[in-house]
Amino acid sequence: MLRSPYGSWPSPIDAALAAAHDGRPEWVDFVGDEIWWTAPRPAEGGRRALVRRHTDGREESVLPAPWNVRSRVIEYGGRPWTGTVRDGRPLIVFVHFADQRLYRYEPGAEPVPLTPASPPGRGLRWAEPRLDLARGEVWCVLEEYTGDGPDDVRRLLAAVPLDGTAAGDRGAVRALAEPRHRFVTGARLSPDGRRAAWLAWDHPRMPWDGTELLVAAVAEDGRLTDAQTVAGGPDEAVAQVEWSADGSILYTSDRSGWWNLYRDGTPLCPREEEFGGPLWQLGLRWFAPLDDGLLAVVHGRGSTVLGILDTASGELADAAGPWTEYSPTLATHGHRAVTVAAGPRTAYEVVELDTTTGRTRVIGARHRDPVDPAHYPRPRTRTFPGPDGREVHAHIHPPHHPARTAPDGELPPYVLWAHGGPTSRAPLVLDLAIAYFTSRGIGVAEVNYGGSTGYGRAYRERLREQWGVVDVEDCAAVARALAEEGTADPARLAIRGGSAGGWTAAASLTTTDVYACGTIVYPVLDLATWGPGETHDFESRYLESLIGPLAEVPGRYAERSPTAHADRLSVPFLLLQGLDDVICPPAQCERFLARITGRGVPHAYLTFEGEGHGFRRADTMIRALEAELSLYAQVFGFQPAPQPPKVKLTP
Repeated sequence: MLRSPYGSWPSPIDAALAAAHDGRPEWVDFVGDEIWWTAPRPAEGGRRALVRRHTDGREESVLPAPWNVRSRVIEYGGRPWTGTVRDGRPLIVFVHFADQRLYRYEPGAEPVPLTPASPPGRGLRWAEPRLDLARGEVWCVLEEYTGDGPDDVRRLLAAVPLDGTAAGDRGAVRALAEPRHRFVTGARLSPDGRRAAWLAWDHPRMPWDGTELLVAAVAEDGRLTDAQTVAGGPDEAVAQVEWSADGSILYTSDRSGWWNLYRDGTPLCPREEEFGGPLWQLGLRWFAPLDDGLLAVVHGRGSTVLGILDTASGELADAAGPWTEYSPTLATHGHRAVTVAAGPRTAYEVVELDTTTGRTRVIGARHRDPVDPAHYPRPRTRTFPGPDGREVHAHIHPPHHPARTAPDGELPPYVLWAHGGPTSRAPLVLDLAIAYFTSRGIGVAEVNYGGSTGYGRAYRERLREQWGVVDVEDCAAVARALAEEGTADPARLAIRGGSAGGWTAAASLTTTDVYACGTIVYPVLDLATWGPGETHDFESRYLESLIGPLAEVPGRYAERSPTAHADRLSVPFLLLQGLDDVICPPAQCERFLARITGRGVPHAYLTFEGEGHGFRRADTMIRALEAELSLYAQVFGFQPAPQPPKVKLTP
């Protein structure tokens, strides 16, 4: 075992390798007996490809570049495609990202537009398409911009003709119901076709605060009438709704403090576990009915597992396998259930469970080790004591190399990772961006601070009106604990995060003295301007729960904003921003940088053309990772091998 300083270990995991393996399969479903999904293509401009798995096991990317199967509804998107078999052939309807139009696609032919063209970034957007062949329609969520501002928008349930007559005629799009709510999910038809169910909510609530489950009758003309609220409300979040074969309503609600399953209001498997999650995208599925009346479910406390629930007895049997995280993209067909899963040693794969045999296997996007897995991190999940005795959950990834160790007495640098959301969670899965650092001798601690999902509503609501306080305190508590126990070098701690995590990183650098530097990625920095008029409609009132109503606590908005406290910033930082970001616009970064001008704080600001909220292009991800490593090398005093392009830190 060779000895060399932390941070200087040579690693086969370079930034290009990490970028090539960024992203995961999404939106898996059956088309007849075949399984289809969307897959990331970082090297192709970050597009999402549509992948078909034939019954003989062959995988085929069915739409070549530049086709990009991705919706922009609520900016975070939603399910962008659906499919069935008609006359023995697949019939697919999908959303193309560039123009946000719906297209009909049959293999062997070119895609045919179904909806009108509209200006990029505005006009008409679509999500959650569902085929209604009997009426010759596609039922969707329509997001329609009615003006120039980000708040000038309405959302409704709509039906689009499959024959293409709406491609040049907005009037051919049929409204299924009069818009009553600001936000809606796609409608689910009952087995007899006589009723439909969907979720809805309004500002200032987010969907994890409270949603309504609506049920309506389907009239002869296909309109949804006499809609009634049957579950949910201002303080109850229903995350998903489906119909069982007998016509009863299945849904997940957090009325007990945990997202649990209900059938017509009766709990099916009451546990202090989550059978649902935050509805950041339209069409997420944590459960799906099987033909025999059983339910396939994704559930857990913290990490998740795929299980089969007997709704009659309440018994739950979990699938075996190496995976510790299952995505809420679940589909069933006959006795088969498919989803996307990953673990500490595997990236996300498409996984199938045969409920008759209990066998679980990888059937798509199979993980293949690009390097010797001896270079992967060896993480462990820990719970740390936070302020006031509260628990703080984290995944600790110590530095690890199969042939290197550090000189005696040297403690490693650590980077605290704050996840986005903030109503979200860091899963314990193989991430080559983390391995990029740990294999070089830099530890990573992913903190599921108070406000994270997966631990019940009470843990989630610790952040209510405490954003910039609880998240900052919890990350600092983990950092200090690692330093005090001798796991991390207290003089070489950093923090990094993107989006809401970028906020936490910036707030930590301006309100604590824990960190020697930080990486801030497409962040929220100025609360007074991040809201109606500047950010997108979906999150434009999010701050009312995270900070408090602006009219009631205006001082708190300035008190918490990193921009307002830029004069306290004294350590080097790296700021990364996509120039096409409409969620956290570049103006947030520009105002922050204006406040530190002339103060002599070393920093670098890198911007990326064509990138929005969340980097998707391989060249962007490579530049960002190498710049981050360069920052740590300069601040922590080590020489990476090989040396990445040096990012210039200017005062």
